[in-house]
Amino acid sequence: MKEERRWIAVLILVACCLAAGEGRADQAVLRMATTTSTDNTGLLDVLGLRFKADTGIELQWVAVGTGKALELGKNCDVDVLFVHAPEAERKFVQDGYGIDRREVMYNDFVLIGPAADPAGVKGQGVIEALKTVAERGAVFVSRGDASGTHKKELSLWEKAGVSGIDKETWYVQTGQGMLPTINVAAERQGYTLTDRGTFIKYEDQHKGNPPLVIMVEGDPGLFNQYSVISVNPERCPKVRRDLAAAFSDWVVSAPIQALIGDFKLMGKPLFVPNAKP
Repeated sequence: MKEERRWIAVLILVACCLAAGEGRADQAVLRMATTTSTDNTGLLDVLGLRFKADTGIELQWVAVGTGKALELGKNCDVDVLFVHAPEAERKFVQDGYGIDRREVMYNDFVLIGPAADPAGVKGQGVIEALKTVAERGAVFVSRGDASGTHKKELSLWEKAGVSGIDKETWYVQTGQGMLPTINVAAERQGYTLTDRGTFIKYEDQHKGNPPLVIMVEGDPGLFNQYSVISVNPERCPKVRRDLAAAFSDWVVSAPIQALIGDFKLMGKPLFVPNAKP
């Protein structure tokens, strides 16, 4: 029920964005659905201001998990997506919902947990670590919201050969964004998977001494790619294809790629630009 209420709130927010855009016909307004990590970290605040300064186009966004962002695109509720679940994104394009998918930046996922490491997973590979969590019944907190992070987590559990986790008492699903999920994991003294950018934001909120710390990192299977996709105007005639294309061209340009690379907290970069020329 909590998740249902949250999703209704998201739809109301999207409707408000639409109404705002329609009410100011003299202003160009681009509507975007994006993942919570780009919003939670503060990157979109920086990009939105710069985009308006460079193009005169106002960027309005709703931050949800990638799964829900793709749904908003399918329903023609937004013009462009900024998400991080490559397999689901490619299917979105193949099914005719989106066009012009372009890779923008990346970071990596990290497995975090209490410094005391009750399951003893520190330093293991991510697959081995998840097997250990399951074998020892240690608390694991999942977003459980079809976000890009949740999709990655489920793929890792599958590779670990652990099934039926949603029926396990040690497996907790929040249905919330990344930072709230990390906070639940901290309260429960559990483990969770997060993108590195959000973890750095979490570290910054705790002045460099967070309750949860990195247990597993550097595994090749933890790569995390972010991309932009324009909603297909042939399916959604009312979307602003021109504004979506302007944002897509702008965000992969050299100056904005440099801006993304320079976006740091605690002296640490949150994302690495990797758009192709």
